[in-house]
Amino acid sequence: MPAETASAAPVVTRFAPSPTGFLHIGGARTALFNWLFARHHGGRFLLRIEDTDRARSTPEATEAIFEGLRWLGLDWDGEALSQFSRVARHAEVAHEMLARGAAYKCFATKEEIDAFREAAKGAGRPPLFLSPWRDADPATHPDAPYVIRLKAPREGQVTVEDKVQGTVTWAADQMDDLILLRSDGTPVYMLAVVVDDHDMGVTHIIRGDDHLTNAARQSLIYRAMGWEIPVFAHIPLIHGPDGAKLSKRHGALGVEAYRDMGYLPEAMRNYLARLGWSHGDDEFFSTEQAIEWFNLESIGRSPARFDFVKLENLNGQHIRAMEDDALMAELINYCAAQNIVIDAQRRAALRQALPGLKERARMLPQLLDLAYYILADRPLAPDPKAAALMDADACATLARLTPHLQNASDWTAGKLEEIVRSFAEGEGLKLGKVAQPLRAALTGRAVSPGVFDVMETLGKAESLARLGDAAPAPA
Repeated sequence: MPAETASAAPVVTRFAPSPTGFLHIGGARTALFNWLFARHHGGRFLLRIEDTDRARSTPEATEAIFEGLRWLGLDWDGEALSQFSRVARHAEVAHEMLARGAAYKCFATKEEIDAFREAAKGAGRPPLFLSPWRDADPATHPDAPYVIRLKAPREGQVTVEDKVQGTVTWAADQMDDLILLRSDGTPVYMLAVVVDDHDMGVTHIIRGDDHLTNAARQSLIYRAMGWEIPVFAHIPLIHGPDGAKLSKRHGALGVEAYRDMGYLPEAMRNYLARLGWSHGDDEFFSTEQAIEWFNLESIGRSPARFDFVKLENLNGQHIRAMEDDALMAELINYCAAQNIVIDAQRRAALRQALPGLKERARMLPQLLDLAYYILADRPLAPDPKAAALMDADACATLARLTPHLQNASDWTAGKLEEIVRSFAEGEGLKLGKVAQPLRAALTGRAVSPGVFDVMETLGKAESLARLGDAAPAPA
């Protein structure tokens, strides 16, 4: 039974998460692939919340999905659709299939079904339930509860043409007569998905390969209704570095956890795009490039492996490549999310120092740590390495340097370097013997951006005040 494929209609993709928890990293990648494909083709990317499981679906989880997608920068077209709001439409299609003869009423009880399966198992047959009501005369139907079942083919093959997995075939006699509508009149997930995808005009279904078997059963519903089957692309799941299925210990966290750890959304998009898809040997690329390059043919069939080390390195590359104003905006957003308050004066100093700070940081918290000298209150609390540089001789040297700096008329990095170099030569010292304790006194750290850039950023009054704290002038 050959599978039809969608025609050259405008591309429409969708992301359809269940709101039963956070937006995990696997779901985020699925959303990204759908978003990239739609944007590449100038099509539409739709969002559907599959909230028919009322016991497990929560408004909080729905909002977490929205927030996760917004942070990743994956904008969807139109309003998000609630699957639960369409229950009547799903039931309508089930009854239409009944009228077409593509489905039937089944009055078998749970006990009868269980007994059938036990007997089949005892006889060594597959426990596939074969309903006695499939071809029954409606005149024999009892006045009793029933489900509506799909009339699946009993002979031949069911084939799915998949853009990633290739041609995948199942024997028709291994496909059961899927329940479409339960005895209480509620639709099953398998029916709801097909009806929603059809009504939303979805042309391409890009999702995890754990849905591959579902595609076979769903294709039968499409055919029964005479609907065109979308293009399927089932992508391999993400595994941990050890090759096992991705779990929380590997990094299967909610997207908000990566935001709170200090990753940039640009870096997350870049990294997730490379988890299972490639463009030659390119590892670092912009979102604009990903949109330009993305295609289904370059998705691999092997599971991708999540690697925090690669993600962190990539994040550092994006920090360095980002325009300073854009990076400053990301940093301010991160601080707001972490309840870190930076006043206007320090914010201005941070922006000034950003070009030097970002060269050393791989994560936003590291960037803030490097900016400790800007954000901290006096007197600074030096870390152990900085404190070790501030022995008695070093403090005495800084005390002798201070008057030279007090007389500086031009407080720029270049002029300050001249003053310190001249002082070091006069003392018979190498520049590092003066610059290292100077850095420790001014920043509280043994490592920082260039010490003369630090002094220019802090300004004359603050720099001299910190030197006074660390190395007070002799009485």
